[in-house]
Amino acid sequence: MVTHRAGGAVSGVRFSPPRQNFFIFLNKVKKIKTTTLKLDLAKAKTNKLFYFVSTGVIYHPKRKKCLILQRSRKEIVHPLIWGVVGGKMEWEDLKNNPVTRMNRDVPNWEGLVEKQLFREAEEESGLKVTDPRFLETVVFIRPDDVPVVCIKFALKYKSGKVKIPLDFEDWAWVDYEESKKYQCMLGIPKEIEKTIQMYGYTG
Repeated sequence: MVTHRAGGAVSGVRFSPPRQNFFIFLNKVKKIKTTTLKLDLAKAKTNKLFYFVSTGVIYHPKRKKCLILQRSRKEIVHPLIWGVVGGKMEWEDLKNNPVTRMNRDVPNWEGLVEKQLFREAEEESGLKVTDPRFLETVVFIRPDDVPVVCIKFALKYKSGKVKIPLDFEDWAWVDYEESKKYQCMLGIPKEIEKTIQMYGYTG
């Protein structure tokens, strides 16, 4: 029979501090997952607020080409221009995903940027992707004056067939030279070239 004793001992064995901290971590994470997260910009400094966007260049190993999508004519930024999959990080992404660790009293979501981008890739192209690799970053200001921080990734095709939603006009698989024949966002052909180089040598 296992007996529980004061001081954290079980059957005469005392928990070490790391073991105790592990249970504290589990309790904190459980509490966060089962309560409503409070997100508030009241104390945020307006001049430090940006949209956060991630984009992905999807590479198909068999085709050795990358997917580009023609944006909707209704888009505020670059209507009818060819780009790649991507989207904004939203508060719902925090609320709909479990906290993965506690950094003291600060909840962390490890890998959420990549997870959110995987979801966007599937929603916008119908494709499942894997193996995200960093390409570059860019900061810009939208036509409606909203500042944006964008992190760009290369993504590797995993499965599925291309199926675009009504948010897009068209799609195409292209290599670097072919991409230059389309009216793409600035830098897309170069990102395609880098993506093909990244995955092309490793399969």
